[in-house]
Amino acid sequence: MASTKTGAQYTLAGTFAVALPPEEAFRLFTPQGEQDWVEGWLPRFLTGATDDTAPGTVFETDAHGTTTTWMVLDREWGRRISYARVTPTVRAGTVTVVVDGANGHSDVRVTYELTALTDAAEPELREFAAGYPAFLRSWQDAIAAVLRHR
Repeated sequence: MASTKTGAQYTLAGTFAVALPPEEAFRLFTPQGEQDWVEGWLPRFLTGATDDTAPGTVFETDAHGTTTTWMVLDREWGRRISYARVTPTVRAGTVTVVVDGANGHSDVRVTYELTALTDAAEPELREFAAGYPAFLRSWQDAIAAVLRHR
């Protein structure tokens, strides 16, 4: 995991393994696909979303008593998806997931670029940054648990 901090901004990146080929692993990082392994993840699409990965798609999620608005910025199906995300008064930034693999397995690289939106939000962002490796391990563990029960 790499991280950099400039003021109230962080770039956090890390990689973990998924026991699926890239085409299948990619789906797990789409708005609807995350429902398979993220507890409480329930995206609400603000317009009819026939393709939840299409650039420009906007959706909201609720977690820990706050609403986050997301927009798909870019995607290369089966390989990469990038989102903008804003949690009002807390943080804004981007999340990019890149999936590479061979022999039926994938390496997933997740990069968060985040900025605290208020001075009061800086400690929470600092805590998120400090826990980023464990955060990604929780993703790997949750996905592995779902795959074991398929």
